[in-house]
Amino acid sequence: MTTKIFPKTLHTFDLTDLAEYTKEGSYSPNASKDFHMFYVGRDDVHNILKHVLSRVTVSLYLNMFGFDDEELNDVLMKIVHDRSITCVITLDKSQAGGVHEKRLLESDAAKDPVGFSTHFVLGQSATHQISHTKGFVADGKVGAEGSTNWSASGEGTFVVKGAAGGVGYRAQNNTQSVFTDPDAVARFQAELLAEHMAAQHGVASKRKRARTKA
Repeated sequence: MTTKIFPKTLHTFDLTDLAEYTKEGSYSPNASKDFHMFYVGRDDVHNILKHVLSRVTVSLYLNMFGFDDEELNDVLMKIVHDRSITCVITLDKSQAGGVHEKRLLESDAAKDPVGFSTHFVLGQSATHQISHTKGFVADGKVGAEGSTNWSASGEGTFVVKGAAGGVGYRAQNNTQSVFTDPDAVARFQAELLAEHMAAQHGVASKRKRARTKA
């Protein structure tokens, strides 16, 4: 008899699932059940993000400023390719023009131009400022937000497996919260969608002005 292997999901996600990525490997007995703060340079923030994102099966609403992590980008593109998942990704257009970000996004667009144009938008805030939110809501169940950009130094990607430090290790002073409070998750998802629509509106308006001038 063949044993069916089920994909990893967020259906039974609990914040304690992420305790293994902390310096201590556990939480304090009085830790919140629906909110936890992690610290770049101390906790394995890269694998915390990967743990949640790699389990998305229903929906992902995401806004990111610094976008320079190839592994997380690969996870996102798997989500983009899965038509059963609702996916909305907003990136700041000025930050996305950076050398590595630009190369990464051009590669994504070249591999899947329809998927990229459908799910990604590179834009600004509603008031034409940078789109600076750094967070997401996964499957309508798990929210994540903080000062962490998706880069080696932004996340403090570990050089030595399971521990901070090692040759070439860099880490900015960043935080990464993960929360499951239903009200906070719902409100944040609505905000991420609003930011996506604002960025999309700005791009559409720019294209309209360009056509008018032509």
